[in-house]
Amino acid sequence: MDRNPPRWTLVIHGGSGSMRREALLPEDDAAGRAGLAAALEAGSAILRAGGSALDAAEAAVAVLEDDPHFNAGRG
Repeated sequence: MDRNPPRWTLVIHGGSGSMRREALLPEDDAAGRAGLAAALEAGSAILRAGGSALDAAEAAVAVLEDDPHFNAGRG
């Protein structure tokens, strides 16, 4: 157990979507969750290293923009 938890919180959101969870194929659900985890890790790595909140947010968004399972950066 980490006795010194981070003093920051990073929240990401993959979108509201129009598809019901029951309609998602298991592989699409897994891919979406993996994309969210990658975005969270990208931003968290910056914060753990003492980087700025802005840099962390930009890194997380860039991961979502590059992931075809999300429509970040489009529209």
